[in-house]
Amino acid sequence: MSSAKRTRRAIVTGAGSGIGQAVAARLLNAGVHVLAVDMDAVKLSSLGSENCETLVADLSDPDQRMRVAQASDGADYLVNSHGILTVKPIFEVTLEDWRRIQTVNAESVFFLCQQIGPRLRPGGAIVNLSSSSAKLATSLEVAHYAASKTTILSITRSFAYALASRPVRVNAICPGIIDTPMQEAVLAGMTKVRGIALPELTAARNRAVPLGRPAQPEECAGAIWFLLSDEAGYMTGQAVNFTGGMVTW
Repeated sequence: MSSAKRTRRAIVTGAGSGIGQAVAARLLNAGVHVLAVDMDAVKLSSLGSENCETLVADLSDPDQRMRVAQASDGADYLVNSHGILTVKPIFEVTLEDWRRIQTVNAESVFFLCQQIGPRLRPGGAIVNLSSSSAKLATSLEVAHYAASKTTILSITRSFAYALASRPVRVNAICPGIIDTPMQEAVLAGMTKVRGIALPELTAARNRAVPLGRPAQPEECAGAIWFLLSDEAGYMTGQAVNFTGGMVTW
């Protein structure tokens, strides 16, 4: 009888850049077979590996979400790291802005958990990316984004209960300031809205972090890998801060 160890499988959304890309790379380095999902085929191509499949999909579309779900049978892990962010003062947010960000950031996460969670192997795990903004209200220009990330915390708790009997664990991570293309877009948007020069805004951002610096995507990927791993086998329904001390509750 062969004693070969079974290759674990993961689905990682938003894998074309930022934290999602770092998570996919971390999993591949650990010998996990990854299905990398993103809207951008060019960005996905940077993940080239014999253990990596790619799937171009718009996760705000129910039919395209189903394609991802159908490719997930027998997987071990799901990391929902996709999302969008726009910078706009709270009193200027439109209904269209609200619906778009909720559809991409929250609705898609709910239905991916619903459709993929029961397909995961017993002992599997899901990590949903929330944000420190789900717990803070200091940047009102991203209030609509923060609302979508707060919704993810509720989704995480609900599916942690719903999937516990499999058992499949469901946790969320709340990243703070991470050096990603999204963070660069936030800074660029904030400089326009607030009329503050980029160096000044960047310095103020770093002062808000007790550890005095932003994190790299690879650092956050390490924390996500811990939540997926057997080392976190007694954790479910949690919202883990990854903020350099900026959020402590």
